[in-house]
Parts: sequence; structure tokens; C-alpha cells
Amino acid sequence: MGTNHPIKPTVFFDGVCNLCNRSVLFVIKRDRQAKFNFAPLQSAYAQYHLTALDPATNDLNTIVLLKDGKVYKRSRAILEITRCLSGLWPLLYAFVVLPAPLRDTVYDWVASHRYTWFGKKDECMIPTPPLRSRFIP
Repeated sequence: MGTNHPIKPTVFFDGVCNLCNRSVLFVIKRDRQAKFNFAPLQSAYAQYHLTALDPATNDLNTIVLLKDGKVYKRSRAILEITRCLSGLWPLLYAFVVLPAPLRDTVYDWVASHRYTWFGKKDECMIPTPPLRSRFIP
């Protein structure tokens, strides 16, 4: 499956999750150099590319960052993303010193409640025309 998108770090997210969609918009606003592309985990693009690299990425409860051929999931993906944002957000990367099981326990707890707390859509978000080039269908 080919793509016309440049090879940029790609954030894969649950496309029907309101919290996930807000998080993507948060990243876009602070990603002033447009370093990231985005794709819903539900997309054929995600299934094709992520399954080839890491078959365990079929979990929609997990944010995934594909960067330089490496797959980052859950809290590590978030830390890797914040590391590239403008402002003071890269300082959050300091939390990488905490053990991954501790960070991921917090991540999993929020992920398991995200639909209850923030709701969900019936279908994946449709990006606005100015943002469309950063989204991979």
C-alpha cells in the first residue's frame, strides 16, 4: 500500500474518541513546524503499516507514534510527541525517567474511561480543509 505522504512521524489515534481528537488538535496547535502527520487507528493505512511493524498495535486504547521506523505506544508515545512541540511542552519528556509500567498504568486508567468522561463520535473526525494535508486517510 503506497502513500503520497512524506515520511514524517505519524500519530495514530482512536478516530472516534473525543479526548483523542482534542489531543490531536492540541498537538497541531503546538506543532508549529508541522512535524507530525496523523491517522486514525481505524484506517487501512494504520492497519497496514502498524501491523507490519508491531502486530500488537491493533488496540484502539493505545496512541501510537511511528517515528523513524520505530513504534512508540501509550505514555512513551505521548512523551515523544511532547518532546517535539513548541513552548514548554518538551519539559514533560523528563517523565521518561519514571518506569514505563507506572506511566502506562496512569495512561491505561485514563484510556479505559475516555469514552465515559469525554464521549465518542459515530465516525472518525473529518479534518478541516487547511489541516487535511496532515491527515492520512
